[in-house]
Amino acid sequence: MAETASTVPRRQLGRYLRELRQQSGMTIAEVARRIERGATTVQRLETGQADRIRMWDIEALCQVLGAGETETAALKGLAQQGNTKSWWHEYGDLIPQNFDVYMGLESASASFTSFQELVPGLAQTPDCARVLMRTVHPGESGSEIDRRVEMRMHRQILITRHSKPLSVTMILDESVLHRVIGSAKIMATQLRHLADLSTKPNVAIRILPYSAGVPLGDLTGPFIILDFDDDDTGQSFEPPVVYVESYTGAMYFDDRDSVQRYRTAHETMWQVALDASRSRDLLRRASKDI
Repeated sequence: MAETASTVPRRQLGRYLRELRQQSGMTIAEVARRIERGATTVQRLETGQADRIRMWDIEALCQVLGAGETETAALKGLAQQGNTKSWWHEYGDLIPQNFDVYMGLESASASFTSFQELVPGLAQTPDCARVLMRTVHPGESGSEIDRRVEMRMHRQILITRHSKPLSVTMILDESVLHRVIGSAKIMATQLRHLADLSTKPNVAIRILPYSAGVPLGDLTGPFIILDFDDDDTGQSFEPPVVYVESYTGAMYFDDRDSVQRYRTAHETMWQVALDASRSRDLLRRASKDI
């Protein structure tokens, strides 16, 4: 059986091009006329279905749509990504390091399923996020750190919005409760926030205790599975994606076998994790004991 190439770079490129066009107020037909291409070409680029992406088209679209220097470089980088079975995005390679590719996927998703060894950005308090941002970007100004924190907090609207809030199913390793970020006060607030967040109807949080050992016989490392809404026929608008982040880059899997392996891993850990009530109680106890 032939290996299926990853569609993530093309889908992300299309998503950003579509957002730029919508912000400009132009129609697909108008944009196509301005870059002297057919409307079908622009539409296929926006939907991530273009078999062949010409760099000249991307440059022309960025110019017509008013993309900034960083955004243009990022979109050109996405266009240059090869059709590989899984997509490895090395930070700062082709795509500028300060352009967050993952955020586009997350904002378009309908559900977020994860295993984490650190509180994910969607559940971080501002103080916790600020400490982590300062550590990751020690040379940046206070205003830039504030901007990054504000962006991270803005992402959390996905969970709290009234219309179609993001469905979150999260397993946290017990180490999250004991690793102090910033100070005991910051961590206590963070743990209470997690406990409160777990009371929302669209949020399920379970703690994987040390006593569960290694449920899979091996360590998976942190991962996120993103699923997307279905269309009127019950088919997903986009195939699900597994996001696995490392220190120097991130891997995106959208082939069926890899996605299913991560789903099975999550289901196995979910079964041996503490239930919702016990997890919430443990978070609240830990916030007092830290």
